[in-house]
Amino acid sequence: MRTGISTPVRRFPPMTVQTPRLLVRTLTVADVPAVTTVFNDRQTRRWLPFPEPFTENDAQQWCTYLAADRRDSGDGDHYAVVRRDDDRLVGCLWAKRTDWAAQVTQVTYAMSPEVRGQGIACEALDAVSVSLVLEHGFHRVELRIAPGNLASRRVAEKAGFTYEGLLRNAGYVHGGRVDLEVWSLVAADLRGPLGTAAAG
Repeated sequence: MRTGISTPVRRFPPMTVQTPRLLVRTLTVADVPAVTTVFNDRQTRRWLPFPEPFTENDAQQWCTYLAADRRDSGDGDHYAVVRRDDDRLVGCLWAKRTDWAAQVTQVTYAMSPEVRGQGIACEALDAVSVSLVLEHGFHRVELRIAPGNLASRRVAEKAGFTYEGLLRNAGYVHGGRVDLEVWSLVAADLRGPLGTAAAG
């Protein structure tokens, strides 16, 4: 006997967003070398459980097959964070664990060490989150951050996310199991007192 309500699978919406400094777009095969560098960074490996080492073959899968599978299944998408003044990929951002019934998705990011401390991660996260809510109808965007990852926590705060609590033993990194902080941005956070989108 079947129970519950079935939700039709939706393809994750195509999305390209721009800020004064950045272009956030879908990844391509041409991005493989830069993605390999981003995911092999020591700080990235510390907090995200990617293969170690992360090879160009892994990067090609990430940019093509895995991204397409995630889009087509409705689960999310993989994006390049590109610096507009020199067209250089300086980070990656991806949506995952999308719940279409609840209109909720989770976002994760990794930046090249050369741009850390420049507000790039915050700028990209903010732009993508606002687009997901205001243009694509999501009600909630989530981040999950290991408590020791202070840099990621600062990004969440600066991008306007609210800390909600701790999921105990909910994640894993190369060092083992970790708790995960839950941060969220909801549609109401982007609304002014009269219900219109707040100016950014």
